[in-house]
Amino acid sequence: MSNEFYQLRVNGVAHEVRDAWAGESLLYVLRERLGLPGTKGACEQGECGSCTVLMDGEAVCACLVMAATAVESEITTVEGLSPDGEPTDVQQSFVDAGGVQCGFCTPGLVVAVHHLLERTANPSELQIKEAISGNICRCTGYGRIFAAVRQARDNRLAM
Repeated sequence: MSNEFYQLRVNGVAHEVRDAWAGESLLYVLRERLGLPGTKGACEQGECGSCTVLMDGEAVCACLVMAATAVESEITTVEGLSPDGEPTDVQQSFVDAGGVQCGFCTPGLVVAVHHLLERTANPSELQIKEAISGNICRCTGYGRIFAAVRQARDNRLAM
């Protein structure tokens, strides 16, 4: 174990990361060092999207980012989408539409959908499909996930 030290800004809070190896992934640091288990690790190759977080406002796979390279960045995990602990509109839409089965892919999908809806208020079906194309769900046929995204979109548009 080396004696590396750096700070990461995660969910609006500065966190000290001590005694780290410089090559640790952001996924590992979030889960194991900072105690933020919402970001899931599945493939560890950037293929499944279960580890999707926002880094400086862009959706990234945390398994592909070396944590030490994120020092100057603002990172938002699924936990940071709702600081008060209440379900976000996207999370509630996933529940209401039945878009959650085993739940392993859900945090990454929720982050990706938040990212989409923050950038595009009224995304088309193609934009929805493109936005979550990097997120693999092995339980559903995606119909209920798409329904959840449409519901969240429509609810936001009705406000």
